[in-house]
Amino acid sequence: MFLAKSPSIIKKYYPNLTWDIPNNENKIYLTFDDGPIPEITEWVLDILNQYNVKATFFCLGCNVNKNLTIYSKIVSEGHAVGNHSYHHLNGWDIDDEDYLRNIKKCNKLVTSKLFRPPYGRIKKSQITELIRVYKIIMWDVLSGDFDPKTTPEKCYNNVIKNTKSGSVIVFHDSVKASENLKYALPKTIEYLLEKGFVFDVIQ
Repeated sequence: MFLAKSPSIIKKYYPNLTWDIPNNENKIYLTFDDGPIPEITEWVLDILNQYNVKATFFCLGCNVNKNLTIYSKIVSEGHAVGNHSYHHLNGWDIDDEDYLRNIKKCNKLVTSKLFRPPYGRIKKSQITELIRVYKIIMWDVLSGDFDPKTTPEKCYNNVIKNTKSGSVIVFHDSVKASENLKYALPKTIEYLLEKGFVFDVIQ
């Protein structure tokens, strides 16, 4: 189970994390987790290029290591990148030293001061250490594309019904999300552009 819209109470409990990026220019922030993956990430890049939209990719070090050419393409096409750990670790289930070591390993491949914790699960002790180096990016809107119980139409509606100026939106350029992603992403971009939103990268 997941919440398509991050509750305000959780945002208040973790005020030093970035949940959204308020602005007066109708900017929103499209993000992708778990890549780069052959074909899927490349398809995403083609869609973004088709609509002239920039996004932020939170990459797994293990996938970057296997797909350096695709990672380079993400960067060369003007998108932002962020650290998503090397092995997609759940911060709640691992001791801080191992967690931080895994993130440092990813940092050798993904040059960025942005970090997103896998599953959104991170301990306050881990935040304390990471915030010294990284801007920790959570999200405002979760598409749910990764959930096999979420239909492609529901995935699309999760985004368009909850997005507002400043929203940080999550999709996944992963195998398990691909069916929902390939349906929802183009329709989502078209709808949000028609509504006057401006897509920007997270810095």
